[in-house]
Amino acid sequence: MNDDILDRLQATISARRGSESGYTAQLFARGRGRIAQKLGEEAIETVIAACGADPAAIVPEAADLVYHLLVLLADAGLTLDDVRAELQRREGIGGLVEKSQRAEQP
Repeated sequence: MNDDILDRLQATISARRGSESGYTAQLFARGRGRIAQKLGEEAIETVIAACGADPAAIVPEAADLVYHLLVLLADAGLTLDDVRAELQRREGIGGLVEKSQRAEQP
């Protein structure tokens, strides 16, 4: 069994795709637009928490944000390994350089 909570959560989310009940199944049924909307809502809630006085308030919002990101990735047929590969590709490249390289691509 995998000890990484994100990998286990990803597996649970994938297993719920096509289910008939539960919040994750409802998200998948409502489509990528709704999943993206929820991700945006959670991002805003995370930002609001980050602007508050209590740093601990960020944690549950960040957890919701990561969960909804994993649902979006699953809906698109992607996984954390795809994200890990992209991060590995970027490793050692400065953020401004990486961003300019993306802008140059057709």
